[in-house]
Amino acid sequence: MSDHITEIVIFTLLFLLVSGMGFVAARWRAPKDMAHLDEWGLGGRSFGGWITWFLVGGDLYTAYTFVAVPALIFGAGAAGFFAVPYTVVIYPLFFLILIRLWSVSHRHGFVTPADFVRSRFDSPLLALLVAITGIVATMPYIALQLVGIEAVLKTMGVTGESAFARHLPIIIAFAILAAYTYQSGLRAPALIAFVKDTLIYIVIIVAVLYLPYKLGGWGSIFDDANAKFQASKAPGDGIILNANNQLQYITLALGSALALFLYPHSITGVLASKNRNVIKRNMSALPAYSLLLGLIALLGYMAISAGVKPLPGAKAGSVDSNTVVPLLFDQQFPSWFAGVAFAAIGIGALVPAAIMSIAAANLFTRNIYKEYLKKDATPAQEANVSKITSLVVKVGAVACIIFLDPQFSIDLQLIGGIIILQTGPAVALGLFIRWLHRWALIAGWAAGMAMGMWMLYNIPNAATGRKHFGGSAFLLSDLGFDSQKTIYVGFVAVAVNLLVAVVVTLILRAAKTPDGMDHTTPDDYFADEGDPRLEKARTTPDADPIASST
Repeated sequence: MSDHITEIVIFTLLFLLVSGMGFVAARWRAPKDMAHLDEWGLGGRSFGGWITWFLVGGDLYTAYTFVAVPALIFGAGAAGFFAVPYTVVIYPLFFLILIRLWSVSHRHGFVTPADFVRSRFDSPLLALLVAITGIVATMPYIALQLVGIEAVLKTMGVTGESAFARHLPIIIAFAILAAYTYQSGLRAPALIAFVKDTLIYIVIIVAVLYLPYKLGGWGSIFDDANAKFQASKAPGDGIILNANNQLQYITLALGSALALFLYPHSITGVLASKNRNVIKRNMSALPAYSLLLGLIALLGYMAISAGVKPLPGAKAGSVDSNTVVPLLFDQQFPSWFAGVAFAAIGIGALVPAAIMSIAAANLFTRNIYKEYLKKDATPAQEANVSKITSLVVKVGAVACIIFLDPQFSIDLQLIGGIIILQTGPAVALGLFIRWLHRWALIAGWAAGMAMGMWMLYNIPNAATGRKHFGGSAFLLSDLGFDSQKTIYVGFVAVAVNLLVAVVVTLILRAAKTPDGMDHTTPDDYFADEGDPRLEKARTTPDADPIASST
């Protein structure tokens, strides 16, 4: 640890700076009353273009992204670049979806996507499934942010003999995060995102200019990476895709793009915007982060060229590939700059972790607590329950890292991306059409979940010796096709979901099964700032979604 004193000092100082900002955020754009879910959980629905850009960007591009994408490219090559095209195609795909969701949510006071589903399809059960799915998918995502911090701490030599001592810095960090999130709500990560994203931009721009010069140029970097993958002779590895993994690459990129803005934390950032134009501008400007992600991904090849060797993993004989990027900065840069880079990764975990815990808490409060436990809950009670739930969520995330193998959290997040896709027909398609029957959507959700879990269960991982849940690439031959190509599990699962939803809808429509009442109107999806009904909804942000729409 003594060799990393400078890094530790800079990391600690920057961490304390943003922690102080988190507590000050309660006074930033201070509302008249913080005891409203609209204020605590959505920042007063008042964020403008720059704040939303930093908030959503900081939410989508996380600490785990910073370490995991280059680590994947370090280990597998071109297949790891799937994260770049999916963050490009996502914005035109969701451009119209998100502005419609913003309008209907602001007019009716919806706080979560499950609120919208409850009102649109008149189905508490479907809303409950959407809420539970969102919470389950978000929990491991929060734990993964800790994996990024842990990789940095391990690189700086901050370890201990016992599990508690080894994780004490993470426990302290998340205790501070929990405290200022409890006090400031969504305003805390919104303010901290400015520092986090600025640091990451500086670190990456310096890295992509300096490291190629130091390592002999881009040609030398790619030659070294190509030599490594040719020597490994692994069938799917290389600096270009091969015939067997191209379909997996395409479906993984598209499936991941469809899933990203279905996550509750992504929607929370969008609903905090003050009008439709803010969302439109951000959907146009956020691809700048995709350019940054492409540069981050190239760090994996730079690490190969620099001869980086990952630190040992938790299990005997294993390696922790998530330490690749921290080690690259530790070995190739002065200690003070490595400390800045480590702080960027550490702070990069705090912003999304805060938003994710708030989003999960909002889902529990609005769609479980208020719907089933206390229908007459006041706005203040809702805000208080959401604050407490956000604390519980963070404690659960820390417990996952302390008591479970980090690889298990990664596997859970993999499952999370597949299950959140199953809310797409109700949430995304529901914004445009209501033809799909509410019971058909429930049947489709169940079928998609079952298909996804079955496929994941039957995927082995030869590298770890695991027989089940070994990845998301499913062999087409196991589906009866004469091919050794693989396909992304989530893509198949959501296709089954849609097929079942359509077939069951046709049956139920033919049987004239009651479909409930749509509590939204066509013009709700075009409401904007200044709309009289929208302003009325803002004055009663925690009114019952159904009551406020009739």
